[in-house]
Amino acid sequence: MKRVAVLGATGSIGASALDVIARHPDRYAASVLSAHGRVDELVALCARHRPQHAVIAQPQHHAALREGLAAAGLATQAHAGGEALAALAGSDACDTVIAAIVGAAGIASTLAAARAGKRLLLANKESVVLAGELLLRACRQHGAELIPIDSEHNAIFQCLRGAPADLTQVSRLILTASGGPFLNRSRGELAAVTAEQACNHPNWKMGRKISVDSATLMNKGLEVIEAHWLFGMPAARIDVLVHPQSIVHSLVEHVDGSVLAQMGRPDMRTTLACGLAWPERVASGVAAPDLGTIGALTFQAPDRTTFACLDLAYAAIKAGGSAGATLNAANEVAVAAFLAGRIGFLDIPAIIRATLDAAEDLGAADLGSLLAADASARRAATARVEARA
Repeated sequence: MKRVAVLGATGSIGASALDVIARHPDRYAASVLSAHGRVDELVALCARHRPQHAVIAQPQHHAALREGLAAAGLATQAHAGGEALAALAGSDACDTVIAAIVGAAGIASTLAAARAGKRLLLANKESVVLAGELLLRACRQHGAELIPIDSEHNAIFQCLRGAPADLTQVSRLILTASGGPFLNRSRGELAAVTAEQACNHPNWKMGRKISVDSATLMNKGLEVIEAHWLFGMPAARIDVLVHPQSIVHSLVEHVDGSVLAQMGRPDMRTTLACGLAWPERVASGVAAPDLGTIGALTFQAPDRTTFACLDLAYAAIKAGGSAGATLNAANEVAVAAFLAGRIGFLDIPAIIRATLDAAEDLGAADLGSLLAADASARRAATARVEARA
């Protein structure tokens, strides 16, 4: 019986993970569940899945969590705060950690799981964007098994059969992008789009922040950085294709001209089942795509002029050092401001570019340097939001 910590249990990925776990009660048990601040939802999940531990990230909700668990008659232990979350991720309370906390907030618990040698199912791309070198080094040093859960990186993982990319045999990694809700729109048409429009993704049901990232193509830019670190591939050999059907999740091109692709419906339960059981396969609850019904799969190059965030990610890879942390922090600030109605959609890449161009490289030698770069970028991006707002 594998004990699984689901970090970010009240989000969409957490819900998918718990669905897969519940389908295999003889193989998996949810032993740790965490949420940011939604106490009632976390208590309800604990009543359904009976974990040993529940963590609320916001310490002010600790008492409410403890009282809610007690009122429900649960023996689940209540914890609060980032330190408790990281401690549980690295403890013997779990064998596998699903890292699904959105944003830079997920990095400490992700690193703790890596340093404890866990099987780490990584859905928090910001951990790699901000601290990819540190995370991969920790996995190597402590024997952690990192399996990406993003559909694109999991597709590459499967095409490579779980092995690191052999740069003598692999010529390119090709990530696919749905194109989001604004595919084929001009820059002028994007000036007045709303947050609700940006969050109305045609294929995926996701949280609001990642939905906006998909609409700007920053999500794909972050995935390019992630692929660079996860698979040791130079940025010049990582490409992006827009594939509106979201059936082909990524492709691996080999030096002999062969191209391997992984296909599946746009449902995170497929990748989560892969990560939980690898190298075995278990039922995910997702049917295979019916290609006869789908009829056509189309691909096109992304519009890098209209959707400038993609090239900003490549620029961050080229800059190196703390540029990834700066990019990620500036994006989080800009997206939050857009969702709050304080800036326009096209202000997002402008704020990120200005913050990236002006940032001092603080290096990537340790987490402290990267967090300092993160904090500095947030201050700078916030000032730019205030100026525009």
